[in-house]
Amino acid sequence: MLKTNIDKLVMQSVQGKVHHPVSTFPYRISSVGEPMVLPATGGITYNVKVGDPAMGWAGDHVEPGVSIKNENDSENGALNLFSCIGNKAKIVSGDAKGATGYVTGMHGGVEHVLVYFEEEALEKMTVDDKILVKAWGQGLELLDYPQVKMMNIDPELFGKLGIEEKDGKLIVPVAAEAPAYLMGSGTGSVSAYRGDYDIMTSDADTIKEYDLDKLRFGDIVLLRDHDNSFGRTYLKGAVTIGVVIHSDCIKSGHGPGITAIMTCREPIIEGVISDKANIADYLGLYLGL
Repeated sequence: MLKTNIDKLVMQSVQGKVHHPVSTFPYRISSVGEPMVLPATGGITYNVKVGDPAMGWAGDHVEPGVSIKNENDSENGALNLFSCIGNKAKIVSGDAKGATGYVTGMHGGVEHVLVYFEEEALEKMTVDDKILVKAWGQGLELLDYPQVKMMNIDPELFGKLGIEEKDGKLIVPVAAEAPAYLMGSGTGSVSAYRGDYDIMTSDADTIKEYDLDKLRFGDIVLLRDHDNSFGRTYLKGAVTIGVVIHSDCIKSGHGPGITAIMTCREPIIEGVISDKANIADYLGLYLGL
């Protein structure tokens, strides 16, 4: 088992509320110039869940489950920075009060934290219901691999990923690999310790070549030649591991969103393809479709 500093990590409350979808202009322009009216980010998304396909929806940047935000900008910054995938979340107001779930991603731009709850809770929830997250995971370190930067993942979930050590390398089960040239919106951000960046999907043939057309929400993916240590950038030989957090998109430069969970500038992380490399499997969540 990988040695970590789990006993030194601080668990702290952060909180937001269900954020209503917003729209200031009805049309989104696709990568082929077609104006489309589609559901997008925010709210309670009843029929799109972690474990479902991330591709093929009549939507744009669709966020599975519940999207939460804090109206105070600096508090929302902390909600997005300190929440980690796999953190426990609890509804603390409204008819679904007391129901628990898990953080499944952080979506940059709209600055949402995404949370999974079971259907019974979703049916009782309303916009503005408050969600408390037990934020735990930022500051995680691999004691024997200090060159690997950890981020955005609950340490207990990390322990379930099935990572093995072999000849000085870390072998990570992944659902797919993506080449560096497919990484689009979000590349160049100054930090990967919150938010996400997108796999571009406008070239359908390339997406099929890498089996990215089969991506699911919650899939663990390997990003080749990308370093997320001090921002998101191309670096030959670097490897980043991330989680699919939102759906495919119609806009140029966009596609399924990836929140990074570990990265290394040296080629010591390798992937092994597994159809079980999904946080829904690791957390024992109900699979939708």
